[in-house]
Amino acid sequence: MQEGIHVAIASEKLGEFFGVPITNTLITSWIVIAILVAVAFLVRGKLKMIPGKFQTLLEEMFAYVYGYVAETLESREMARKFFPLLMTIFLFVFASNILEFIPGVGSLGFWHGEEFLPLFRSVNTDLNIPLMLAIVAFFVVEITGILTIGVIKYGKKFIDLRSPIGFAVGLVELIGELVRVVSLSFRLFGNILAGEVIILVATYFMPYFLPVPLMMFEIFIGFLQAAIFSLLTLFFIKLAVTEPHGEEAH
Repeated sequence: MQEGIHVAIASEKLGEFFGVPITNTLITSWIVIAILVAVAFLVRGKLKMIPGKFQTLLEEMFAYVYGYVAETLESREMARKFFPLLMTIFLFVFASNILEFIPGVGSLGFWHGEEFLPLFRSVNTDLNIPLMLAIVAFFVVEITGILTIGVIKYGKKFIDLRSPIGFAVGLVELIGELVRVVSLSFRLFGNILAGEVIILVATYFMPYFLPVPLMMFEIFIGFLQAAIFSLLTLFFIKLAVTEPHGEEAH
């Protein structure tokens, strides 16, 4: 057994299912999904026509977020389409970030030779999952832009042959569009992994003083990163449905 601090960037592989690798972050993500589905059915079963205090609070929170989405997109119809996606992303990312503080995550596992394999691991410390979310957001943004303003108008944002400057600006826009996948995924992955490493170091050197306040701070960071991911997806959708400069004036 190795003593000291051990940080694994890649998720640990626990086994295979018909050739598909089963990792500890995959198992944890299934648990997060199961918890969210169970909570959804539980809350739905307790909804009343005359709401109580808790239901009123939830309705006010969702109404505020829904209103913000509608205001940003300047359309309540579009808000009805994208609000479920944005809230799903937020709840999944936030629940995944919170679950890492549950006892047993990262500590329950088994030894495989000299290597300890935890059964559960914080979901967003595996780059594959933030990358998957970023790819989903990317395709939603691009498809929405094409369907809303048309292929030709949407393409003019990136291909402008009227002038060399316009062509250069369009090329920069295209590169920026592709880089969004990297920026979205690495922002979430980097912040959550860094927070986990900081807590691990604090627990190793000062186990009785630093971990608790750091965990409270990381809960706030987890909420913030979930909100940022959802908000950036919302803003990218808004940019996608906005016609290229000069089209509106024309």
